[in-house]
Amino acid sequence: MIAEIGLAALWLAAALAVLQMVSGAAALRTGPAGEANPLAIYARPAAVVQAFLAVLAFLLLLRAFAITDLSLKLVASNSHSMKPLLYKLTGTWGNHEGSMLLWVGVLAASGGLLAGFEKRLPERTMGATLAVQGFVALGFYAFLLLASNPFERLPVPAAEGTGLNPLLQDIGLAIHPPTLYAGYVGLSVAFSLAMGALLTREVNPSFARVMRPWVLGAWVLLTLGITAGSYWAYYELGWGGWWFWDPVENASLMPWLAATALMHSVSVLAARDALRTWTIMLGVLAFSMSMLGTFLVRSGVLTSVHAFAVDPERGAFILGLLGLYIGGAFTIFALRAGAVAEGKRFAALSREGALVFNNVMLSAILAIVLLGTLYPLLTEAFDVRVSVGPPYFNPASAIFAIPMLLVMAVGPLLRWKSDKPARLQFELALIAALVIGVIALVSFFGRFPLLPLLGLGLAAALAVAALLPLKGRKLARVPVATWGMVLAHFGVAVSLFGMACEGAFSEEKLAAVAVGGTEQINDFAVMLDAVTPVAGPNWTAIEASLAVRQDGGEPVILTPQARNFWSPPQSTSESALLTKWNGQLYAVIGNQAEDGRWQIRIWWKPFVTFIWYGGLLIGLGGILAIAGRVKVDVTRRRAASKGDQRRADLEALGAVAPQPAE
Repeated sequence: MIAEIGLAALWLAAALAVLQMVSGAAALRTGPAGEANPLAIYARPAAVVQAFLAVLAFLLLLRAFAITDLSLKLVASNSHSMKPLLYKLTGTWGNHEGSMLLWVGVLAASGGLLAGFEKRLPERTMGATLAVQGFVALGFYAFLLLASNPFERLPVPAAEGTGLNPLLQDIGLAIHPPTLYAGYVGLSVAFSLAMGALLTREVNPSFARVMRPWVLGAWVLLTLGITAGSYWAYYELGWGGWWFWDPVENASLMPWLAATALMHSVSVLAARDALRTWTIMLGVLAFSMSMLGTFLVRSGVLTSVHAFAVDPERGAFILGLLGLYIGGAFTIFALRAGAVAEGKRFAALSREGALVFNNVMLSAILAIVLLGTLYPLLTEAFDVRVSVGPPYFNPASAIFAIPMLLVMAVGPLLRWKSDKPARLQFELALIAALVIGVIALVSFFGRFPLLPLLGLGLAAALAVAALLPLKGRKLARVPVATWGMVLAHFGVAVSLFGMACEGAFSEEKLAAVAVGGTEQINDFAVMLDAVTPVAGPNWTAIEASLAVRQDGGEPVILTPQARNFWSPPQSTSESALLTKWNGQLYAVIGNQAEDGRWQIRIWWKPFVTFIWYGGLLIGLGGILAIAGRVKVDVTRRRAASKGDQRRADLEALGAVAPQPAE
């Protein structure tokens, strides 16, 4: 009965999405005397019940995978009774239909939370927002029920499942996709809020304060999801890199870039009542990029370990949704943007000006990534195959990333509305000296590529500049949101440092080694002790035993493997890592040569782990920013209830310390 109950829950949820859409739209129409449309009262409960049904459907599918219900086509195609329980569960979303059901479940749950707990928006704006959210959900319900039914039964239950892609049988799959999906869905709520405010012409700081936690939350989840995915690809695929500019990697990067710009824009609107139209446009753009990523991964136009679908008809369905949602949104934006009142003005040299500049740079980088991702697909349609990779993406992105990072170092030091360069003479000189000094120092010791050198200089400047907003302040009285900004910007410096070191100082050695033979890389001596067969729960492998000595010290044993899975049949390479404070030794075993020697590939990657440490710091900074903003909003409501709105506004900007909670 699992399949039947799950399918019924999806149909009922789709019906409630229709009710939510219609009743939410009814809130836009008032009676002759201005009274609310009676149908509007059903929007909130429809969203809440829909959330319950969608989550129930996903939990039922999770249960089917946990017990390996081979009467379901999806389970038989993506699971196996001999798989460990963890990979049975993660197999729920390690396929096209299951991942889309997870997407819809999180989408509905977010709409339910918005409807159930958000009381700050005017009811007309909330109704319009829920109508848009219901419209978005309805398209995905239709996609699931008509083209990607996760509960389809087989005429005869399968004797055994075919298993999950071995590359996805990793703990990273338990973290990476769900985190990304939650981030994408957070952007859908931001999109619905933006369209709701645009339809009711209520684009103001109050709307931005409601939107900001959703944008911040989506951005944090995307940051952590991309960080986890990068590390998963680094250690699981065995190629030694942390970012390959794969089109599906780019599909997650593009929403993150748009969300980063949106996050700063909505903060300016909430605090300074500026960038109204820009915020709405970025809200539409961010969701557009998440929809485009959905299309790329599930349309069949890409072949990747990340891609779930190879059915062009499904791709056409998603492309139709993309055109409907995004085309309609930009049409409404074009028609209504002129009616949005202009926000407060500001000088070019101000914190708002710095944020606008960096938003433009982020948009330019987004355009570069989008072009590089779609161009090979366009040329392939004309039977011309081209490859776009790091030689294009790295320098083209750096043209805009370098000035963006410089302004990012200075921006938090500027005053709102207007400022003067003379006030920041010391800070500007310090940042310039750090950039030039680090580049000169590193260049003195050898010839290194230009971009990593610039990265090292900028990383040093950013790390110091991130802490400068704390200068001269009592740390105990610094707002939590400010700590979040400091930590996130410092995390960018840490990640940039790791990227630059990995690009400039990495060493690689590929050798054919006999058992007992030794290879030297950096200050590590790597000896091949033995090569033995081993077996796992659903695989067999050849495992190398590598004794690694650093500067003649005690040996550390690394055990890279070449695995062979039998369900489905596939070979994978399992790397072995030796992590030191200043980098990682990365080892992979290859094939055996005719003379009995084994191919061993070894990298020494200085400070490469700082890439992911920085990603975690950025995410933690975002979490602190959310906590700080929630605290400020609570303080604002408390102060407003006492008639002290001016103090609440000052606290929101960090100009005065928040009053203690009662």
